[in-house]
Amino acid sequence: MEYKTQWTKTEDIKRKWYVVDIKDEILGRVATQIASLLIGKGKPEIVPNLDCGDFVIVLNSDEIKLTRGKEKKKIYYHHTSYPGGLKEIRFDQQLKKDSTRIIELAVKNMLPKNKLRDGRMARLFVYKDDKHPHTAQMPTDYKL
Repeated sequence: MEYKTQWTKTEDIKRKWYVVDIKDEILGRVATQIASLLIGKGKPEIVPNLDCGDFVIVLNSDEIKLTRGKEKKKIYYHHTSYPGGLKEIRFDQQLKKDSTRIIELAVKNMLPKNKLRDGRMARLFVYKDDKHPHTAQMPTDYKL
């Protein structure tokens, strides 16, 4: 018996390149749309067991915003794996230190926690300003 349903294979996946400018945008709203691009949610050939997403270039990570004064309230935690090694840093301090880490963490936590997450995160490129070295891939602008 032959089935009519077409199932996507790895050789059928075609990836596009997108440029997202996040200047003066809200962090959570941007991260959900970037995660959706990395997963490939807008594509008709998406399947749950394959990574069908696209490449995403994020520009101007220094210009990201939060709502209602959360710049002083939002705290990022990590542990050094030593006793008493819990480290914390506020959003505004992390923005000065390394703003690309803010975008990467927000997008990473919005992706599904499964074996495909590392491959999706490898296709995310975040830059502090509006210059990027990916012009050879001819990325298209993605409007938020």
